[in-house]
Amino acid sequence: MALASALVEILERPTMVEVFGELVKFITPIWIAVIVGVFVGWAWRPKWVTVVGRELLDSSSQKESSSSSSSSASSSSSSPPAPTTCGISIPSFSSLLPNCIPWAADDTVADQALTLTPTTNTDSSCSQIEKEEPCSVTDEDLRHICQLVEEKDGGPAWIHMMNKSTPTMGYQAWRRDPQTGPPQYRSRTVFEDASPETVRDFFWDDEFRAKWDDMLIHSSTLEECPTTGTMLVHWVRKFPFFCSDRDYMIGRRIWESGRSYYCVTKGVPSSAVPRRDKPRRVDLYYSSWCIRAVESKRGDGQLTSCEVILFHHEDMGIPWEIAKLGVRQGMWGAVKKIEPGLRLYQKERAAKAPLSRCAKMAQINTKVSADYLRSVENSTKDSMEVEISDSAEKPVGRNIPKALIVGGALVLACSLDRGLLTKAVIFGVARRFAKIGRRL
Repeated sequence: MALASALVEILERPTMVEVFGELVKFITPIWIAVIVGVFVGWAWRPKWVTVVGRELLDSSSQKESSSSSSSSASSSSSSPPAPTTCGISIPSFSSLLPNCIPWAADDTVADQALTLTPTTNTDSSCSQIEKEEPCSVTDEDLRHICQLVEEKDGGPAWIHMMNKSTPTMGYQAWRRDPQTGPPQYRSRTVFEDASPETVRDFFWDDEFRAKWDDMLIHSSTLEECPTTGTMLVHWVRKFPFFCSDRDYMIGRRIWESGRSYYCVTKGVPSSAVPRRDKPRRVDLYYSSWCIRAVESKRGDGQLTSCEVILFHHEDMGIPWEIAKLGVRQGMWGAVKKIEPGLRLYQKERAAKAPLSRCAKMAQINTKVSADYLRSVENSTKDSMEVEISDSAEKPVGRNIPKALIVGGALVLACSLDRGLLTKAVIFGVARRFAKIGRRL
């Protein structure tokens, strides 16, 4: 109603010149607000916007490449079909931006990739891993997972998500949203009639994982340490059709205390496999679990069941809210596939099937005492302090003060128009930007 009355008031002006002048005054601040909104929105765009746009461009490039290769194959049957990677690649939008824009330049540099084939070397020594990747998997990771298991890491409270079960398996899941970083997940799975050692080897065995994990399409061992059991592995995982596949450089290691096993796997920086546009590298990845014997639900007092407490989070490059929805909808379906794989693995082990290289490495553990674990769990170093310090180091280059935005809006509103509607629009847009700037 306010907009209609304002337009009627403008049209009632006695001359066309006055009507045109009032319309210009009325429309100009709105267009200015739109232009400012576009520039500010692009400056504060989330990282997933660039990723999704690049995914669409990559898929279009792949289609064009496929069509060109098929046409060339039909014209010359004697020559082999050209691979799809020979098509014309469309650059991402961020690569077209000038390097003077810092966040655009960062995206462009991060996307430069070499298409070299990965080399697999399973005979590398422990010293090579420590020399090339000095911070791969250390005792600090043991401290972290111990505090996660005992819920002493100082993080937010866990929100219960799910409680499911089958006759031979029980499953519970929780989620929490830290101040920074992707959502984190915690789950507790209890397998009946399973030993911790078998479950440990089962989750570590990449060769056998391909039989039950349909998301894993490639795995290779790049480095390994025969002394500590530390491994550097390369994974490629399948993602839905609207996203490219993801690849992971994972460092992993196992600590043993009695019949409890603390298995740490996390993303580590490595140049063993160069970055490529497709599959896209996932840098932030953490998936670790504690495996131990527990009493069976039959209530006979025997420790014939195996408990697996898993902690997982990763930044896949898609919006976290969408990722949370997908995890919630597909979590139980994915978990139900684990138990048939475990039972098949038990049968093969009972039939004396030869162990894979990964399963043999799973049996090389760093042994620690229960007293050492207790001292680690009660460590005074609190992860909450790390989160607070990280949030205090946010870049201030894009954080526009609220007073500056509101003050500019006040000058603009008073200088361009005397109508109430235009002032309300300008102040509303400015207040919205100020709230966004305060959150960043």
